[in-house]
Amino acid sequence: MDNDWKARLGMVYSTNPDFQYQTDEEPEAETLPPAQQDLRVWLDRKHRAGKVATLVKGFVGREEDLQTLAKLLKTKCGVGGSAKEGEILIQGDHRDRVVELLLKEGYKCKKAGS
Repeated sequence: MDNDWKARLGMVYSTNPDFQYQTDEEPEAETLPPAQQDLRVWLDRKHRAGKVATLVKGFVGREEDLQTLAKLLKTKCGVGGSAKEGEILIQGDHRDRVVELLLKEGYKCKKAGS
């Protein structure tokens, strides 16, 4: 029996003895191997107070693996950034370096956008 009471906070009471409570959470996707990932590297100028950022889109997998890849890219480029919802944001214009690093790690990637 799942005893995660926080997931059932909206449920009040059920008289059905066969009732199975279901949460809205969907299971996290399994991380595809690097060769099957199809990543796109964008240059993003929007909503950044005039600053440029490199955006890596298309990652399919667990949040931990996304964070690990983001940490690698940020460390190798020597800049800050973030990773969430399948996207990695690297501060500054580092498209060429990011594509080179991703290809070296075995990922399928290419530059996209302007």
